Amino acid sequence: MQVDVLNMEGKKVRTVELPPSVFEAPINLDLMHQAFQRQMSNARLGTHDTKTRGEVSGGGRKPWRQKGTGRARQGSSRSPIWKGGGGAHTPHPHLYTQAMPLKMRRAAIRSALTVKAQEANIVVIDDMKLAEPKTRLMAAALNNLVGQASALVVIPEKNESSEWIIRSTNNLPETKVLMAGYLNIRDLMVFDKLVLPVAALDVITANLG
Repeated sequence: MQVDVLNMEGKKVRTVELPPSVFEAPINLDLMHQAFQRQMSNARLGTHDTKTRGEVSGGGRKPWRQKGTGRARQGSSRSPIWKGGGGAHTPHPHLYTQAMPLKMRRAAIRSALTVKAQEANIVVIDDMKLAEPKTRLMAAALNNLVGQASALVVIPEKNESSEWIIRSTNNLPETKVLMAGYLNIRDLMVFDKLVLPVAALDVITANLG
């Protein structure tokens, strides 16, 4: 698959071929969904907690005697059926982590990249550099490249140039910068466009090809 390579002004400078092993892979929607659910589950902290009847303060004294009052027998005012009592079958801290083999995770990312390529939502640029770390410069460049669509900008590595890109993107709500080695299914599915410098394309191909 041949795609145009653009500069920061959005003008075509040449073409490049997307590796078919990564961008023309079989599309497995079920695998993509499983990988997405796994990533979202693993992001959960699982720190939710509620108090049981043994953890709620008070309630040590029997509310009234067992017999002779005409009322139902009660052993504690901190029973779950009492107001202010402890919770029954309520959430407690636990992990939500799910395991998924590396080969399956990579296959899911290849599927997502293939969908992006088929829908023409991959923008390849020759090099992403700014004259200075300014949000307005980054916003203007993204407007030339993707218009008003949300964008996931992938950088090959961290250096002075990429640090300027990251700083200039922090205040753009519809844009995220991600290192190529951390490409994941969630970000691929959330953002409309994928902006790839040629150097980042090489890193992705090396990791997934």
